[in-house]
Amino acid sequence: MRVLGISALYHDSAAALVEDGRIVAAAQEERFTRKKHDASFPRHAVRYCLDEAGAGMGGVDHVVFYDKPFLKFERLLETYLAFAPRGIRSFSMSIPLWLREKLFLKDLLLKEFRKLDGAGNWNGRLLFSEHHLSHAASAFFPSPFEKAAVLTMDGVGEWATTSAAIGEGNSLRVIKEIHFPHSLGLLYSAMTYYTGFKVNSGEYKVMGLAPYGEPKYAGLILDHLIDVKPDGSFRLDMSYFDYCTGLTMTGGKFDALFGGPPRRPDELLTQRHMDLAASVQAVTEEVVLKLSRSLRKETGMANLCLAGGVALNCVANGKLLRDGCFDNLYVQPAAGDAGGALGAALAGYHMQLGRERVAGGDAMRGSYLGPSFAQADIEARLESCGAKFSALGDAELVAASAGDLAQGKALGWFQGRMEFGPRALGNRSILGDPRSPTMQKTLNLKVKYRESFRPFAPSVLRERVGEWFELDGDSPYMLLVADVVKSRRREMTGEEKQLFGIAKLNVPRSDIPAVTHVDYSARIQTVSGCPVLVNTSFNVRGEPIVGSPEDAFRCFMGTGLDALAVGNCYLRKEDQDPALKQNYETAFELD
Repeated sequence: MRVLGISALYHDSAAALVEDGRIVAAAQEERFTRKKHDASFPRHAVRYCLDEAGAGMGGVDHVVFYDKPFLKFERLLETYLAFAPRGIRSFSMSIPLWLREKLFLKDLLLKEFRKLDGAGNWNGRLLFSEHHLSHAASAFFPSPFEKAAVLTMDGVGEWATTSAAIGEGNSLRVIKEIHFPHSLGLLYSAMTYYTGFKVNSGEYKVMGLAPYGEPKYAGLILDHLIDVKPDGSFRLDMSYFDYCTGLTMTGGKFDALFGGPPRRPDELLTQRHMDLAASVQAVTEEVVLKLSRSLRKETGMANLCLAGGVALNCVANGKLLRDGCFDNLYVQPAAGDAGGALGAALAGYHMQLGRERVAGGDAMRGSYLGPSFAQADIEARLESCGAKFSALGDAELVAASAGDLAQGKALGWFQGRMEFGPRALGNRSILGDPRSPTMQKTLNLKVKYRESFRPFAPSVLRERVGEWFELDGDSPYMLLVADVVKSRRREMTGEEKQLFGIAKLNVPRSDIPAVTHVDYSARIQTVSGCPVLVNTSFNVRGEPIVGSPEDAFRCFMGTGLDALAVGNCYLRKEDQDPALKQNYETAFELD
């Protein structure tokens, strides 16, 4: 039994294929089209999933779309009617798109399927899952738990913005929801917009900026923007927001509350912006903790699964883990809309078709669910690009890589199957020495071409994680933040403690300063291998993670990377033809 799941037409389109309950393949469309957060129908991702299974559309029994467009259209119409006559401009822009594409989604999907191999033999059924159910399914069904509470938090699905469910065996039962326009995800996005970053991609910048500030505005947020109850349920005061019917996230009343207009993207960040980031992060953490504690009390469950875009807030996840209100925590690594494709396939297989779960541990298989390339294919592709490389044995490749890393060089690392989700987990990564006091700045400014304040994650041996970080457990998907242990920290001098904002960045905080944030925290990935490495995604700011050997070589030649390993091919920058150098600093739109 093969079930194909699809998410599309909003942001982060993706496809996933489940065969007899096992996840065979999953990938985001952006990795093939090279368009960040690509929302188009994921035809390349679908083709990849079918190829990985050795099947055409004729071998697919069911296709499941990750939400229900008619319910979403109902929410759109009811919202515009509730706020009329406000929002006429936004209404006139969105309705034609709905009438042309989204409302008649079944026809669009069938049209796309007819373009695929074997489509003439496809006699399967097209099914639809609700948005939050898809998210919940993506977290619970791959988890190692037989029973668990499931908390989904995002911007908005059809109506739900926050939902709680109980998973047991092959079933999921939603027990309560918070509905649009009251949304924790949209509150965070509103502050993302207000601090000058792009909504749906810049939220992680706000999270990274937060430790440079103090939560001075948390009281204002709680007093005016969001009313949070003891059980974590909440309501927003919509007079401060403009996202229901306008073309921006916030309005004049929001500006007045926080003392000025939104920051322009080209405007320098100030301490005020850092304090705003710290404040919305603190409020988000408070809501997540209250929701989780009340869910444990209400359900009695020992295990918690998280999904939805808010579940990518690894700082909040780390605090939830340390809070201990649940015994065990599982976060779907593709927690955003891309993961909805996988959740749709799993919900269809287990709930709509009634099939039992496959016994085992983490069914995500490390989230290595994307394409891989054979060594001969890699060599042919690199040769076609004009690359100069040495084909090394495994031991030679490791020795060359370790030697360059020890010399402080930045290494592009392209191996095995591509990761599914927003994090590079070691197969499409840029690696560096975490002991280098200049590595963070070098990677940000000369390789990634992004803001200097952005932190990097450490990959650390699972059996040695406790020697370096205040964590005693697994974190394979880089979705938990913990502090560096005190024995590895470097205490700041009195003079250094007086520094503000970005000035804090240049002060080494530990024995591994390249992965230690200004508050002594780190976003951890537990692995097997070298004790600690810097691990960041193999791309530049605004570019999707590299998907092919050609992508890897172009990024290598367009950045300050010193070396590149693709399969068993090893490349050094000084060996390459200077004429192949590219300018990647301005090649992609700001994220």
